[in-house]
Amino acid sequence: MDYLDEFLLIVIAHFFAVASPGPDFAVVLKQSVQQGRRNALWTSAGVGGAILLHIAYCVMGVALILSQSPSLFMALKYVAGAYLAYLGIQALRAAKPGASSTNDIDDQTAPEESIWVAFGRGFFTNALNPKATLFFMSLFTLVISQTTPVSVQIGYGIYMALATWAWFSALSLLLSKACVRDFFQQRGYWFDRGIGVILIALAVRVVI
Repeated sequence: MDYLDEFLLIVIAHFFAVASPGPDFAVVLKQSVQQGRRNALWTSAGVGGAILLHIAYCVMGVALILSQSPSLFMALKYVAGAYLAYLGIQALRAAKPGASSTNDIDDQTAPEESIWVAFGRGFFTNALNPKATLFFMSLFTLVISQTTPVSVQIGYGIYMALATWAWFSALSLLLSKACVRDFFQQRGYWFDRGIGVILIALAVRVVI
């Protein structure tokens, strides 16, 4: 109870951060439509797992080092931008389907990825997101007191990881519904291009 006010601030800040559109949402949307529910849920688990990485370096004090080293943080931004641009280019290179009937929609679905590829896609999208890095740096320097025990800080981190996983899992369940997938798959070529443009735009935004 001693840290209830601090925890409530974290809950509110984290909710607005995780609900705002960004690379995580774009990747989960893409995986839900192209790969289906199982893959999207593992991608969501990867996003949630990456939160624990952010918490780990914040608790260890690496966030302070990043905040004091603009060149190191800029390098992280370029790596993240390159990764998002890579995902965007992959989407833009999707082959244009030939003329087909609605019965061929399932044939246009991308080959199913392994669960580890799906998990890694979500994990690295969030882990390399400077927006997430800035959020947790701010959280651990402005909201969480330096006198808060490490065990309590870890508890905060576990909550945020689980909340992130739950949020994107809920989106995965919604976006992978048959009616939603059919809508996007019928427009799969343009959907891929749209997601590709969004990811590349996010890459540019991350860098500049």
